[in-house]
Amino acid sequence: MEFRASLLLTLLGFLFVKPGFGQRGDMDIRDTIEKLIKNLQDKPKDVETQQNDFEALEARLNATVDELTRQKAEMESLKKENEGLQMRLNASEGEIDKLKQSSGKAAPQIAFSVSLANFGEIYRGPCTDKTLVFKRILSNTGNAYDQNTGIFTAPVNGLYYFSFSSYGYNTHVVGAILMKNAVRQISTYDDPSIDGSDSSSNAVVLQLAAGDTVHMELWDNGRVFDNLNGHTTFSGFLLFPM
Repeated sequence: MEFRASLLLTLLGFLFVKPGFGQRGDMDIRDTIEKLIKNLQDKPKDVETQQNDFEALEARLNATVDELTRQKAEMESLKKENEGLQMRLNASEGEIDKLKQSSGKAAPQIAFSVSLANFGEIYRGPCTDKTLVFKRILSNTGNAYDQNTGIFTAPVNGLYYFSFSSYGYNTHVVGAILMKNAVRQISTYDDPSIDGSDSSSNAVVLQLAAGDTVHMELWDNGRVFDNLNGHTTFSGFLLFPM
């Protein structure tokens, strides 16, 4: 800066020398010096303009970087959202495939109906083993009822309907208990009475898993009666699989 100021002062000195000083070509030198001074005066303005342009470019560059950063964040967010949608789509397609497979298969046919006596007359109870084994098979589609044990075993998960009836005389408690996996569910019950005989019935819908068991039991000190007329019976069937 000091050099430029000194140079400027020197040139100004040449400009203000007395007329006639020097030779004829001094006027050309004067014009040249004036142009040089003007250029030197305009330089700071050019530098300032360039500085402003640079700052404007830097601001635009920063804005562009910010915009790219924002767009990148949006793309990452959309990518994650797309991944979530893809997972949901895959899960939905899996469920649809399962429904197609299940709808393509016929529901298993499971139903049985049995009575206690398969010949003559039978009194059952009182006894220590209170399980009622129904020997007369009226139907047993699917073979889920075992006539040797009196136990029905669910072959598939589902809702099942069961019903039973009991008949007996007034000398003992009359009735029966429906058991699921050895747990009491529903029952019929009549105390000894003077009316000679008693009969009763009950029904239930149970949700069973494959392998669950259902059977009938006597009450303690209970007794039931049956013959080929089918007074004491046990029935069940699958409503629908689950």
